[in-house]
Amino acid sequence: MDTPFSTLIRTASHDAHTEAETSTFMSDLLGGRLGVDAFARYTEQLWFVYRALEDGARALRDDPVAGPFIRPELMRVAELERDLAHLRGPGWRSGLTALPATAAYAARVEECARTWPGGYVAHHYTRYLGDLSGGQIIRDKAEKTWGFARKGDGVRFYVFEGIGNPAAFKRGYRELLDGVRADELEKQRIVGECRRAFALNTEVFRALGEEFPLSA
Repeated sequence: MDTPFSTLIRTASHDAHTEAETSTFMSDLLGGRLGVDAFARYTEQLWFVYRALEDGARALRDDPVAGPFIRPELMRVAELERDLAHLRGPGWRSGLTALPATAAYAARVEECARTWPGGYVAHHYTRYLGDLSGGQIIRDKAEKTWGFARKGDGVRFYVFEGIGNPAAFKRGYRELLDGVRADELEKQRIVGECRRAFALNTEVFRALGEEFPLSA
């Protein structure tokens, strides 16, 4: 009862988070063992998930639970589309396809946005706070591996122009979590949805790993 919710949610989802971060696909991508096409394919999958998050945000801006978390400076779809235009060319939409695992992930986000604001918060937390933290490692590796301009086209998804102090922003975000309008049972449900979000993300990584296996 005395543990801050932000601490509870972080520690309870730690194992699932670690599993996602250390997937074979992500390890190979960050290790420079995969080509830029694998990075572009990953970026495509992110577009489906973030479109679900940000389409859902419109109806939740005034919701007492989810509304405080919806901040314009976090929005990523426009940046993803700019990256995809750089990675795939101006006709990037014509070849855009979601992996089945990605479609399932996006569908769950959409369902939570429609029916369960607390569940939406779980997905919002796992994605955006991850982008502000581990996402910066991905950006740095991508710039060095494939020669993208620093914080330029190809990696703009990871650049939060509207957040001057990421550490302070993350502290404020965690304070919002600590003050979330939910009883203890609902908080446990939100924690469970965080674990589910990481599991869905891991399935996307697994599918990408099957699509981009390393040559023997």
